[in-house]
Formats: sequence, C-alpha cells, structure tokens
Amino acid sequence: MRILTRLGGPVRHLFFAALALLMAFPFYWMVTSALKTNDEIWRSPPTLWPEVPLWGNFAAAWNEAPFARYMGNSVFVAASIVILQIINSGMMAYALTHMKFRLKGLFAGVILFGYMVPATAVYLPGYLVLSELHLLNSYAGLILSNCVSIFAIFLIRQAFLQVSHELVEAGEVDGASHMRILWTVLVPITRSSFAVLALITFIDQYNNYFWPMLITKDPDLQLVSAGLRSFFVEGGAYGLQWPLIMAASAFTIAPLLLVFLLAQKTIMQSVNMTAGSSKG
Repeated sequence: MRILTRLGGPVRHLFFAALALLMAFPFYWMVTSALKTNDEIWRSPPTLWPEVPLWGNFAAAWNEAPFARYMGNSVFVAASIVILQIINSGMMAYALTHMKFRLKGLFAGVILFGYMVPATAVYLPGYLVLSELHLLNSYAGLILSNCVSIFAIFLIRQAFLQVSHELVEAGEVDGASHMRILWTVLVPITRSSFAVLALITFIDQYNNYFWPMLITKDPDLQLVSAGLRSFFVEGGAYGLQWPLIMAASAFTIAPLLLVFLLAQKTIMQSVNMTAGSSKG
C-alpha cells in the first residue's frame, strides 16, 4: 500500500478499480450463466457471454417456485430483526457507556463474554425455550429469537464510547430524559455505526439458513436460503437446470444490493460530515 501511495492517485485508482472488478466478477458470472444453456455453462473453455442470451430464464425460474413468498419472508424477518436490534442495542450500549449503576463493569463483562459463546451452542436451549412459549413454526419465533445480538451491543457501545460524555451531561442539565438524549443526540452522531449494524444484520438474517430450518416446518415460512435449496433439490432442478438456478440466485440478492446502496450512502454522508467538521 505504501508503494501505491508513492506512485500517485491515477495508479491507486487503477488498482482499486481492478480490485473492484475482480470482486464483482462472481456476480457477473452468475448473471451471465443465467442467460446460457446447460451446454454453454459446461463448455470448455468457458465463454464470458452467451451466444444467444436467454432472458426468459429469469421469468422461468421465478415461475418455477414461489420466490416472491421466499423473498417477502426474508425481507420481513430480516427488517424486523434489524429494527429490534437497533432499539435494544442502542439502549443497552447507552446504559453501558453513559449511565452510572452498581456492578456496571461486571455487567458489561458478562455481556461481552457472551460474544465468545458459539451460536450453535445455544440452538438446543433456544429451541426448548421457543417450544415452551409455543413460538415454533412462526414469524414471532424467527424474529424474537434473533432480536438481541452481542455483536450489535458491542459495536454500538464502541461507537458511543467515542462520543464525549459532556454532550450527555449537557442534555441532562437541559432536563432531557435518557431516551431523548439517546435518540436525538447519540444516535444522529453515530448513525454510520447504526448503518453498518443494519447492513450486517440484514445480510446475515436474510441469508440465514440453519436456525430457520430448525424451528420452522411450514413451507409458507421458508426464507430465501431454504427456498433456493428446495428449488435446487426437491424441484427437480438438481444438476439439470443450472441456468434457472443461477437466475434464481441472481434475483434473490436484489434486496441485499438495495440495502447495501442505502447503507453505503448513509455511511459516506456521515464520513464526509465528520471529515468536514475535523477540517473546520
């Protein structure tokens, strides 16, 4: 990286452009494979573009399985979890950074210790709890079982630690409640961290496979990952309809791209404002 710095801006731009193209190539290959025939996909040497693009493969894949329902389920569950994690991680991080109470350090340590516990270690107790609450095979079970994240608390806590406590004290002097200080002072200042949290959480929950498959059996509750597996295996597409599989994989990532663009805009605006304030 020091060599790139010495060579100047144009070389750096070319390097990062080449790196971006390299990272985008798998997505390009997936989309172009959706436009090919099976023979073209397995042709050697491979072709970068089909001889005759089969745009109808996308419509055929969409009609082969209820992907609208799969994607709707995933977006609804992931968005609900994002909202709940933003709320509870914001409140928990505020308590750990800008409130005073007994055993605060111990409480923070216990929470962060939970970050070292593997997710698979809590599958069985989580399943038993949901069973006792009669939340198996339901949207409520999918959402509530993921509404708290140690990673989210840790991420927002680190962001709040960068905010001067004097701002919180000024709000308290003006008579503002803790909730008002949290949502009108701290959250706007650290919105880039919340945007990162929303992006990571949405992608993670949208692509979640094992846990939803474990606690849900109703096909109407299947998320995208389980729906793609059903299409790949049970729908007769295994090894036979690779163009349709690629087409389905391509249009199911559309919500992820949209969320990425929205989060990227918020993050960059926050970075630019921070840079501007630093120069001032």
